[in-house]
Amino acid sequence: MPAEIKRSVSIAGHRTSISLERPFWEALKEIACSEDLSVNELVRRIDEGRDNEGNLSGAVRVYVLAHFKNKASCAV
Repeated sequence: MPAEIKRSVSIAGHRTSISLERPFWEALKEIACSEDLSVNELVRRIDEGRDNEGNLSGAVRVYVLAHFKNKASCAV
C-alpha cells in the first residue's frame, strides 16, 4: 500500500493535518480544480458536511470515492 502523505490545511481558522495516499491527494486536486475551488476550500466543505464520526482523512477518502462513483454511473 502506498505511503500516506501528510499535509496541513486550514479549517475554520485553525490548522490541521490530513494524511492521505498520493492517489487521493491527486484526486482531491482534480475535483477541486473541476469545481473551481482550492483544495483547502474543498476540504473545508467536506469537513462541514460530515458527521463527526470518524476522522477527516476518512471523510475525504469517502468523498473522493463517492465523487468518482457518481461520475462513473452518469457515464453509463
